[in-house]
Amino acid sequence: MIASLEIMLERWRHHHGKEIDIFSEFKILTSEVISRTSFGSGYLEGQHVFDMLTRMTHIISENNYRVRVPGIGKFVKASYDIEFENLEAKIRESFKNMMKKREKDSILGELDGKISLDDLIDQCKNFYLAGQETSASALTWIVFLLSVHTDWQDKARKEVLELFGQQIPSQDRIAKLRIMGMLINESLRLYTPNAILMRRVERETRLGKITVPANTEVYISTLAVHQNPEIWGEDALLFKPDRFADGVVKATNSNIAAFLPFGLGPRNCAGMNFAITETKLALSMILQHYRFTLSPTYAHCPTEVLTMCPQHGVQVILQPYEPNLL
Repeated sequence: MIASLEIMLERWRHHHGKEIDIFSEFKILTSEVISRTSFGSGYLEGQHVFDMLTRMTHIISENNYRVRVPGIGKFVKASYDIEFENLEAKIRESFKNMMKKREKDSILGELDGKISLDDLIDQCKNFYLAGQETSASALTWIVFLLSVHTDWQDKARKEVLELFGQQIPSQDRIAKLRIMGMLINESLRLYTPNAILMRRVERETRLGKITVPANTEVYISTLAVHQNPEIWGEDALLFKPDRFADGVVKATNSNIAAFLPFGLGPRNCAGMNFAITETKLALSMILQHYRFTLSPTYAHCPTEVLTMCPQHGVQVILQPYEPNLL
């Protein structure tokens, strides 16, 4: 993870005083991190898999709006169905090749009937999509907010420098970054990567005056919950990290279902701790080296594709951090 961050920061040295799109930068970073940590592969291989997975997701989304003639599909396949099958085969082959490279570590040998290869590949798909896109979106919105609210950027940098100086942040001490934790939570509240959660009701349930039958799919708008003034107050749409000064429980008045960036319950995000660690390490190393402000060319247009992301990217101006200017 740190090696991938150092590569990104080295690349940024050529953009001092210039504009960069941090969304594009963070997609490269998170793709490399998930590729290296999960499979020991590099950015190019990981990005190729992610691009194919993204295209598959788009095909599935587009199919929701297509009108199909019953019976025709048995005889003639549409071009998008053929493309989907080809992508599925290529992704499967890519993951199998990655696993073969790691056979010395007994990834395949330890299956022992506990999980099928197909199930393992499906989980790999989930890890790639969740580990790349959601982390990239989360990092992007945090840097966006800090580039607008530079007072909080200064507070976060001061905390990082007091804890680590110019040394590489240690993973065992990043839990002490209290201000950064507040910033991350507030950003996830305002720009939660997963705007919708889906759950299936196992048995008939009563929600207020509504009876929800068993096997009903329920869609939860995390964005609506996170920006509900009845929960968060009249300033719900404002960026106020202080609301998390005493932790999530105090901020939500002990209503655990009021803050859902990683879901809730036994099916919450399996990579939550990894994502938080990645975010804190990335922000710490960026703040150690750079100041950043929002570029005049930026156009604010959050949109939901795979996650809540900036449709036109987020352009910031990078300036090297100089301690005597703090």
